[in-house]
Amino acid sequence: MGVEFHITRAEFWADNEDAQITADEWLNYINNDDELSRYTINGDYHAFWSGHSLYEDPWLDWNEGNIYTKWPDTYLYRKMLGIARQLNAKVMDDDGTIYSDESQWEYDPSTNS
Repeated sequence: MGVEFHITRAEFWADNEDAQITADEWLNYINNDDELSRYTINGDYHAFWSGHSLYEDPWLDWNEGNIYTKWPDTYLYRKMLGIARQLNAKVMDDDGTIYSDESQWEYDPSTNS
């Protein structure tokens, strides 16, 4: 299972019909960010991040108006905050908790076995 983090414009990520990040916006963002590259084997909107991460292949994907990942490490979380700022959005977990500061989430996957 695991926690998902969403980049969303909605008050609650799952209720975003009137506040979607479009697929075209996401693809445009990927195309203009040197640290992101599409990996369409995993879907049309899947991207890998080449920045510093504790994961071998840190990823982000778009679905139904939100950009998401599972269990972001601290570094990918910080990248998500930057993307959210650029897209006039916010970072939110599955439960609707909003994360707006770098210090609000720290996760090292090597400490979870």
